[in-house]
Amino acid sequence: MSLLELKNVHTYYGHIHALKGISLTVEEGEIVTLIGSNGAGKTTTLRTISGLVKPRQGEVLFQGRPIHRLPAHEIVALGVGHVPEGRRIFPRLTVEENLEIGAYLENDRKVIQERKEQVYQLFPRLYERRQQKGGTLSGGEQQMLAIGRALMQNPRILLMDEPSMGLAPVLVDFIFEIVQKLNQEGRTILLVEQNARLALQVAHRGYVLATGEIILYGPARELAENPEVQKAYLGEG
Repeated sequence: MSLLELKNVHTYYGHIHALKGISLTVEEGEIVTLIGSNGAGKTTTLRTISGLVKPRQGEVLFQGRPIHRLPAHEIVALGVGHVPEGRRIFPRLTVEENLEIGAYLENDRKVIQERKEQVYQLFPRLYERRQQKGGTLSGGEQQMLAIGRALMQNPRILLMDEPSMGLAPVLVDFIFEIVQKLNQEGRTILLVEQNARLALQVAHRGYVLATGEIILYGPARELAENPEVQKAYLGEG
């Protein structure tokens, strides 16, 4: 049984048919990446899994259980963490307050403190900035905070939407090192990423989306060597 499975998922925004029969799986302990052009449906796929939009047709299964009709907060409680596109931190709250909001389902203060310490070990800069307002952080620091906030839930799977967007190259490399480190520690990750080359370097498997449909899938290394993928998404050929 896959940790996460989408079966023939169709999602709409009003009359716009955004996902047209998406089927994919994510196994425990994998990094799976979704790549594709802007508007391909990558973010909509993550939003559908998280319950932020509801599919009109098809199923989303988490640990074999249908979750596509559940409200978003119940999906979070089951162990689905989401690092949204654009970070979406709370700019007027401190780093520490942002992190604590990520643990809103946890009542044990000792557990919350332990998780904060784990986040600070992963991102020492957040510890240095812990009393600073989120809106005053750099883009890279805000991305660290968005990841840390999602980790405060201790999720079974982490959905990451464009974690490298708008970051300097040195910070992009750092964020991808964190993605690999989290996976090595046992986190399962579904990664949406515009930087297809880096995404395929860290992922085990990948799916290529185009206009709401999966057009290619397979081991990440095979996709990276596929001439069609190289030409369309890796700037080669």
